[in-house]
Amino acid sequence: MNRVARISLLVVTVLLLLILVAAAAFTAIMRRPFPQTDGSITAPGLQAPVDVYRDDYGVPHIYAANEHDLFFAQGYVHAQDRFWQMEFWRHISQGRISEIAGSSTLKSDIFIRTMGWNRMAENTIRYYEENEPEYLSVLQAYSDGVNAYIAENRDQISVNQTILGLVNEPWEIEPWLPVHTVGWGVVMSDNLSGNWSEEIARAELIKELGEDQVASLLPFYPYADRPVIVPTSAMPDLQGKVGETAVSNSYTPATAVNWANVNTTLVGSKPDLSFLGSGPFVGSNNWVVSGQYTASGQPILANDPHLGIQIPAIWYEVGLHTPDFNVVGFSFAGVPGVIIGHNDHIAWGVTNVGPDVQDLYIEKLNPSNPNQYEYMGAWQDMDIITEVIKVNGGDDVTVAVKLTRHGPIISDLRDNLQDVLAMRWTAQEPSRILQSVVLLNQAQNYDEFREALRYWDVPSQNVVYADTEGNIAYQTPSLIPIRKNGDGLIPVPGWTDEYEWEGWIPYEDLPHLFNPEWGYIVTANHAVVDEDYPYLLSFDWADGDRGQRITDMLTELIDSGHKLTAADMARIQFDSQSLMADDYLPLLDGLSSDDAQVQAALERLHGWDGQMRRDSVPATIFDVFYFYLVENMLVDDVGEANLITVHSRIFMHSMASQPDAPWWDNQETAEIETADTIIRQALEEAVAWLENDMGSDMNDWTWGHYHTVTFPSAPLGQSGIGLIEALVNAGPYPVDGGESTVNANGYDWGTSMAVDWHPSMRMIVDLSDWNLMQTVIPTGQSGHPTHPHYTDQVPLWQNGQYHSMSFTREAVETAAADHLVLQP
Repeated sequence: MNRVARISLLVVTVLLLLILVAAAAFTAIMRRPFPQTDGSITAPGLQAPVDVYRDDYGVPHIYAANEHDLFFAQGYVHAQDRFWQMEFWRHISQGRISEIAGSSTLKSDIFIRTMGWNRMAENTIRYYEENEPEYLSVLQAYSDGVNAYIAENRDQISVNQTILGLVNEPWEIEPWLPVHTVGWGVVMSDNLSGNWSEEIARAELIKELGEDQVASLLPFYPYADRPVIVPTSAMPDLQGKVGETAVSNSYTPATAVNWANVNTTLVGSKPDLSFLGSGPFVGSNNWVVSGQYTASGQPILANDPHLGIQIPAIWYEVGLHTPDFNVVGFSFAGVPGVIIGHNDHIAWGVTNVGPDVQDLYIEKLNPSNPNQYEYMGAWQDMDIITEVIKVNGGDDVTVAVKLTRHGPIISDLRDNLQDVLAMRWTAQEPSRILQSVVLLNQAQNYDEFREALRYWDVPSQNVVYADTEGNIAYQTPSLIPIRKNGDGLIPVPGWTDEYEWEGWIPYEDLPHLFNPEWGYIVTANHAVVDEDYPYLLSFDWADGDRGQRITDMLTELIDSGHKLTAADMARIQFDSQSLMADDYLPLLDGLSSDDAQVQAALERLHGWDGQMRRDSVPATIFDVFYFYLVENMLVDDVGEANLITVHSRIFMHSMASQPDAPWWDNQETAEIETADTIIRQALEEAVAWLENDMGSDMNDWTWGHYHTVTFPSAPLGQSGIGLIEALVNAGPYPVDGGESTVNANGYDWGTSMAVDWHPSMRMIVDLSDWNLMQTVIPTGQSGHPTHPHYTDQVPLWQNGQYHSMSFTREAVETAAADHLVLQP
């Protein structure tokens, strides 16, 4: 070998060694936070040994001798797999994101502190201390378990911590406190009951378009065409109240408001919580079918809540077992207990009700003293709270939060003394939801189930129920206000008592069902009650498409004599039929075009079944067509800037049957456009856009090419640094479904069809055998990038498949891949 060859070989060898060393170092850094899941660990604070069995998907079943150790171990196990998620979530709930991320999130922290999420959580802790100390002990046991993990692993919590510590100044990993658990409930409550932003949007539309036009563009629920969950006639105990205070399905604007003088600019900025859900309506599905219609003879219950995309998944699967506490299902990392699941006797699932539990009040400020506001003809002093926000790498920021009798002022205060907005919200009351969850986990029958939900204060959920006695049921829980006047749709005068809250809807009068005669219960965020119900719950229901489709599929099977199985429920959960396509495809039947591509698109649509499947070309054509249809119909009336705000699927459904409606005419042209004109124009523009974006081969225009999901990790997944994002994010994956299909994989308005909210889990429970429970989450149990359980459930979720969730100890131990013993 000559000298050059020897040198070359040496260089190559050194480079290979450096690569191997770098790879080994990278692997060591990534694997360092991976938890121990086999063998034995000493966890000071336990009273007795605890067994933790994990299956092939990393789902733990925790067996403890008592409830203290059970919740302690749940906190420890949550922290093993998800502490980074818990750490980031608690900083959100406390308005302390800037302590991690720096000044880029300062406006979000200002908004959160102004709204008072941190103060609401502290208020609830005081309630438990003074009134329900046994539930505070649950929170404390859970916190002690988390802290036992932190004490051992403070410097190796997550690779996210490692990377952020290199970019920003390191921050202290503080002990976990009960207030951090409660705080996450406040964040979820804002996400699931936050209609204050719709009130502001309506007020701004009214400023520009006027009340009549806004009322036309944003119609209420189509009761004649879509189902309700609980007909008032099915609640005989309410019949004496029907007609006394029934809510009119009509728009009632507030009087005496000069909208031009109302300051709707927010203080700070609402934090980016897209990982919780976005889009026009964060939705969910659940249903339960009586055993009279099932093959097993026992009820079957299905649930799939729809929330924002994120990694790790928002849900954490777990089994919790003591001699007196036996429950499995879905939990939140950071929260003890099981939120959705079953025990030995009952099963339950939830979707969001979305009642109107937030009101914005217009407050008049004293021109001589901006710390006073008018109420009933007199100036009232505001309470002023000083919030100090610590900023990573920067100086502390002090915020003065001003409180009126209605709540915090959320308008960005200026010197022009405009009227400002203050917000009242049921979450400002102490929330007993943890108490509700613990009681629900232990409930043995319908009466105990209903009593447990009495304490589910916020956010309100559609809770479906089944038990081993064959009963099925439904309950709306939560604090829902009774208003003296007004409909909650727009901000109302705060200087008078005309719009005050006068208490809560009595729990006994909240919507409920027990063994309805039709044999099933379906909820999909559509209208809970009809127009005869004597209280106002909300005007802003989902469009009813998912509720209608699930009901249609169930009744078709039942009417045919088919006995339903879990496989039928799985098919329904994964159904991607577009009811909007069902309305508009017939309007395309009579159209033809001289343009070959447009004609080819028409022919594809003519033969389409309406399913939004990832391999479908017509699904893509229809979706882009629908975007241009809305734009061409409305932009001349409302302007480009308002198009997203005024887009209503209920309105668009109604337009399909009103070809002569004036909205079809383009006011910017001299001609009178018809429905056919606008439909043809929208299709031509859709085809032109697709050709420009993907080329002329229509076979390439598949829905899965555009409709993909990339699961982002917070906050590094949005860092803008490709290598880091590739490390912590997962995707893109092509997916079926669309907005308002049962398999609801939604996305922002426009021609970007990338998914931003999705079925955050799927669950099917056949009560004939608890071991037959089927579940899936979108990504995996682990929150550690590159861990085997970081993305191992993606293929199941993507393809409408499930894994089994064992219940009996024999089945759990048989399925166990790891066995960890936590020792005192």
